[in-house]
Amino acid sequence: MDKVRLYINDNQERFINELFDILRIPSISAQSEHKEDMVRCAEHLAVALMKAGADHAEVLPTAGNPVVFGEKIVSPEAKTVLVYGHYDVMPVDPRAEWETEPFEPQIKDGRIWGRGADDDKGQSFMHIKAFEAMCATDSLPCNVKFMLEGEEEIGSKHLYDFCEQNKKMLAADIILVSDTSMISMDTPSITCGLRGLTYMEVEVVGPNKDLHSGIFGGAVANPANVLTRLVASLVDEQGHITIPHFYDKVRELTAAERKAFNEAPFSLDDYKSSLDVDDIEGEAGYTTIERTGIRPSLDVNGIWGGYTEEGTKTVIPARACAKISMRLVPNQDFEEIGELFAKHFRAIAPKSVKVNVKFLHGGAPYVAPTDMPAYRAAERAIEDVFGKKPLPFYSGGSIPIISGFERILGIKSLLLGFGLSEDAIHSPNENYSLLQFERGLQTIPLFYKYFAEN
Repeated sequence: MDKVRLYINDNQERFINELFDILRIPSISAQSEHKEDMVRCAEHLAVALMKAGADHAEVLPTAGNPVVFGEKIVSPEAKTVLVYGHYDVMPVDPRAEWETEPFEPQIKDGRIWGRGADDDKGQSFMHIKAFEAMCATDSLPCNVKFMLEGEEEIGSKHLYDFCEQNKKMLAADIILVSDTSMISMDTPSITCGLRGLTYMEVEVVGPNKDLHSGIFGGAVANPANVLTRLVASLVDEQGHITIPHFYDKVRELTAAERKAFNEAPFSLDDYKSSLDVDDIEGEAGYTTIERTGIRPSLDVNGIWGGYTEEGTKTVIPARACAKISMRLVPNQDFEEIGELFAKHFRAIAPKSVKVNVKFLHGGAPYVAPTDMPAYRAAERAIEDVFGKKPLPFYSGGSIPIISGFERILGIKSLLLGFGLSEDAIHSPNENYSLLQFERGLQTIPLFYKYFAEN
């Protein structure tokens, strides 16, 4: 490990420069105009894996964006770690709110700024460079496989079939994932639970064309007005989701479980200050930590209709739309929730409009046992680097494919993330501190060491 640490220290500046090369590629999976960028980024990563020490690496096609697969086998008897990450990134909108160029990364105030700096290029690249350090110093104690996909931000639609078709190639003892966050650098944590996700799109259709709001206003249903009423009714004043049977399978935690869950350090004042809000909002009777970790939620992710450009245009829009996501907790089925949502939304719509409801994507919640060998190895590694034993932590986020891995491949995942809440993932001005990058590089080789010894 001393040789590994020395190698990392000696090459860290180069690592950052190589990360910048990947961050410059606008691999936005949600936008079709970036299809060629997706392939370019995948090919770049395959080359990076070969240079890092992989026996072979290749770009494998799917019905969507390609998967990068690479591996190094040190011994048939050694344990095998499958590293999962994604090279696709979120769109940069709203562009005007970026203080730097999204795809021209730079270091400012000790942080790397740019789209994908954390989610997930920065975190995935730590694994490639930690792997390189172990290979270069002849210190790799496990077989390592890499599976880097290009569709996580749009639901990993084609990765499920890829896993079904490549079970033997992907066989491993554990799937190692860095696509999550810690509580803080002072309070390290390991994510042992993720909320599931159901993502819907709704359309409210009124007249057969946009209408003059003076001539027709007050006589014809305005789809935008109707949509906002329907959406507002989905969550009541107590923060409770109103869809019938939505909570039927949600397990209520005991008082002791809730007490233990809330022992994680949390400052409500700091939370509000960091978001520049005067107060918080959510399901009545639950703390902020509980609301984002062990309770389901419903949010509008986008809403549009009518005239939104500069100036005025007095119209009643012919249609209005919204994208709505629901975060789910263990025992909730994402497909069942989608059906409940669609049934309810159609039922509450007035006869003056038509509604169309579409399921976009989703995934099941995931729980990682804290007593599995990989968790214990990660716990020791983090304690060595951070000087503190990490806390188990339930994340409010979702990585739908993680539960798919367990179902298809029969392999548990270890969520060893180094992100922080202030990294602004999915938002303008995404960033990732050099300290996070450095500690990730230091922790990953120790995980391999302890996992191999266990």
